[in-house]
Amino acid sequence: MQIVVVGAGYVGLVSAACFAEFGVNVTCVDNDESRIEKLHKGIMPIYEQGLDELVEKTVRSGALKFTTELASVVATADAVFIAVGTPTRHGDGYADLSYVYQAARTIAKHIKKYTVIVNKSTVPVGTGREVARIVREENPNADFDVCSNPEFLREGSAIGDFMRPDRVVIGCESDRARAVMTALYRPLYLIETPMVITSLETAELTKYASNAFLAAKITFINEMADLCEKVGADVQMVAKGMGLDGRIGRKFLHAGPGYGGSCFPKDTLAVVRTAQEKGSPLRIIETVIDINNKRKQGMVDRILAACGGNVSGKTIAILGLTFKPNTDDMRDSVSLDIVPALQKAGAIVRAYDPEGMDEAKKLLTDVVWCKDAYDAMQDADAVAILTEWNEFRALDIAKVLKTLRKPVMLDLRNIYRPDEMRAAGFVYSSIGRK
Repeated sequence: MQIVVVGAGYVGLVSAACFAEFGVNVTCVDNDESRIEKLHKGIMPIYEQGLDELVEKTVRSGALKFTTELASVVATADAVFIAVGTPTRHGDGYADLSYVYQAARTIAKHIKKYTVIVNKSTVPVGTGREVARIVREENPNADFDVCSNPEFLREGSAIGDFMRPDRVVIGCESDRARAVMTALYRPLYLIETPMVITSLETAELTKYASNAFLAAKITFINEMADLCEKVGADVQMVAKGMGLDGRIGRKFLHAGPGYGGSCFPKDTLAVVRTAQEKGSPLRIIETVIDINNKRKQGMVDRILAACGGNVSGKTIAILGLTFKPNTDDMRDSVSLDIVPALQKAGAIVRAYDPEGMDEAKKLLTDVVWCKDAYDAMQDADAVAILTEWNEFRALDIAKVLKTLRKPVMLDLRNIYRPDEMRAAGFVYSSIGRK
């Protein structure tokens, strides 16, 4: 089979490489010439574990190719996946679908045979119908179907999520489209991966419902953490007691500074806007968004309190800038709120992240960028751990004490044990634990 993936960003590049690993002939297209040039040289535009090796392998085998010329590859494609960005539209919170619709117009002009056009991007309910309308408008003679095939990839483990997913969701409404899509995913069918084949609208909403629920689960345990601090309970044990219930599950019950990243913030906003527009408001998710936004300031207040209420002229070490470990993604990371707030309060910020420094430098100013964790903590009045990178889990505690000017640690990811840290001599603060 021949497929085209439009967009060499996170979703597009991972999907293209994984389909190529399945044995499909894949051409990944992007209009960013410098990105395609780098990919030809084996330089990845994103950090994702194992992606560089997989791309190199599939390019070497001939299964994966890169180009900027969409017109030249659409004509022979059995399926074209739209995997472009759908960022939050400034001003109203809706998903910006301009890239999706532009891709649809370009694809329509070059269809020569039956083609399945697949929305891989996260898009609001109704987008599939609009893509179909655009294609018919641009090319009345086009022989095509539109499918929705939302991705459920976690940054840091995306390749494993694609190769061994919990489920594959496909929204399609013709036997021909279903045949193409099931053939593409045949390697997963053979390992008995559940295939949810449904309507366009149902598939589109399933993606948003999933992300909104996970965001709510994170927010729930964060509020429980606050209550734990008031009553003397341990949120980690509360989460363990909850998670062992099969109806609840253990994942996404880790208290912290709030959710961020490329999906949860924009997807919760988008589904709330859709619900409001349709007259069926999602009050729970509206509250989740509000709580998560306010939590970021709450983390700043914790740091200020640990420093005696005043950080003016003090040096604060920040360990971890990305929204989660094993990625270089800075989108909606809590660091983008916490660092400027500390600077506004007069603090000098020294920061280090294992993979996110290049991206962080584009988004944060007047930060002292450091070569490693100990360099960041040099003569600092406090250290705050914002991202739970593995290398921060095994810090030399004695060295940390010698490096800091004052032994103050804000562990916003609950990496360390409170009793051990206090016994070592730290003024230690974490989330939801005594």
